[in-house]
Amino acid sequence: MANFGSARWGILPRSETVAGKCDYIVVGGGSTGCVVASRLSENADVSVVLLEEGPNDINPYIHIPGAYYKTAQGPLLKRIPWEPMAGQSPDATPTMVQASVLGGGSSVNAMIYIRGVPSDYARWEELGASGWNYGDVLPYFLRSEDNNRFCNEAHAVGGPLGVSDIDNIHPLTRAWLQACQQAGLPYNHDFNSGDQAGSGLYQITARNGLRSSAATAFLKPVRRRPNLQVRTRARVSRIIVEQGRATGVEYFVNGRRWVLHAEREVILSAGAISSPKLLMLSGIGPADALRRHGIQVEMDLPGVGQNLQDHIEMSLVYQLNGPHSYDKYKKLHWKAAAALNYLLFRGGPASSNLIEGGAFWWGNKNETVPDVQFFMVVGAGIEEGVDTVPGGNGCTVNLGQIRPRSRGEVTLQSANPAENPRVAPRYFSDPYDLDAVTEGTMAALDIMEKPAISRYIAARQTPAPTMKTRSDIRNFCLETAHAALHPAGTCRMGQDEMAVVGPDLRVRGIDGLRVADASVMPTLISGNPNAVCIMIGERAASFLSEAA
Repeated sequence: MANFGSARWGILPRSETVAGKCDYIVVGGGSTGCVVASRLSENADVSVVLLEEGPNDINPYIHIPGAYYKTAQGPLLKRIPWEPMAGQSPDATPTMVQASVLGGGSSVNAMIYIRGVPSDYARWEELGASGWNYGDVLPYFLRSEDNNRFCNEAHAVGGPLGVSDIDNIHPLTRAWLQACQQAGLPYNHDFNSGDQAGSGLYQITARNGLRSSAATAFLKPVRRRPNLQVRTRARVSRIIVEQGRATGVEYFVNGRRWVLHAEREVILSAGAISSPKLLMLSGIGPADALRRHGIQVEMDLPGVGQNLQDHIEMSLVYQLNGPHSYDKYKKLHWKAAAALNYLLFRGGPASSNLIEGGAFWWGNKNETVPDVQFFMVVGAGIEEGVDTVPGGNGCTVNLGQIRPRSRGEVTLQSANPAENPRVAPRYFSDPYDLDAVTEGTMAALDIMEKPAISRYIAARQTPAPTMKTRSDIRNFCLETAHAALHPAGTCRMGQDEMAVVGPDLRVRGIDGLRVADASVMPTLISGNPNAVCIMIGERAASFLSEAA
């Protein structure tokens, strides 16, 4: 049962260390961690503490879908530098943007609900994640889901996570989808049916006009459970390992050091950048590298921090010949009208995620399923690092290669927990990825020339209109591609010597410790991975309950 220490939270002198204990410690309040903490606390006989480095999710922009342009580039993000890839300017200073708020990525992302395709999970099993085939994981997707349109073999109702159609579809989105069909991409009514090919409208994690983040869906209804504590602004510095067992964590709040002991297990859900960093700071990782930083080796696991994958994206920006996008709501009177509509009816532009339509198609025609994903962003300058346009009325087409072959790594720069890790994604280190992105960009440019959408276009801003040949576009992709912010794979599931966790998510060689987040994915799934992180949380909670 719960024993959270004799002192009240936050009133002790700065120099004093406070110890407490509970049954389960969940490190990281992102998409997966929220699910794990909520599900574990359903058992009134156990105590659960969730530790999140960022603040509570009280920022009102989080909960309004149309405020995505605020959360996509605001103070709820932490920016971790990553090493520029070959071909980029040596002066480039790119960053890997990660959420730092309760709910993690699900509190700041575009809310697009995508599960991937069955072959993604077949590949996981081939790589040693036995029991993670599509048929094995589908029940855990269904367990979470409360869909406002579908209820069939692929979808469910009644779960905590709101999944819904976007009620306010902008005319420019519809025009782009018609242009996709003119270019030969058929209409697809459900990207999560197991067949992604074609163009269509995205469903998003929202309910009744409000974002359905993992924090809102899984934590908010249960925050008053006496056996659950959620501690925000708590920066975990290491996992405490004693005689081959994880026994607790050390963390800091406002300079005060806290030690929390776990009677049963520690669940690491800090994400694909921070989870391997914390393992290595705790002595779990490649032994030689740890020793170089003066860290005592608890378990030599050479795979920790390896196998880093991310979706690499391109942004194509167009100037419109009139106020044909959501950019017109930058003007005060239009903004006021949208706000009133939302306040009164939970409708209008503020109920949209601004990325209503998309497509899945082939960059490499030899693939059996589409390998490029498209997003129609009904505005310009909405996402961090993407420019606006002259005159202020624009739109953006994003696209990414969704099954990258390039692999990078996350390593320590020092034993100082406050220092960022070294992140080397090595995008395009496998030429296959650059070829696929180039072909995807060529396809996106072709779609934008179709009559249904071209009548709204004044000029192509990015890439420059002078870039016309495949060679031009390939160079453009190499020089300007940016991270899609879907890092994964750095604590890979499997059963070989480079695997970090087994199929039950237990860290190899360490008792009482599991990893449950995007880092355990052997390979990225085909599309936005947030829904998969929630599924992993459901599975982790099931494993933990079975082991209790």
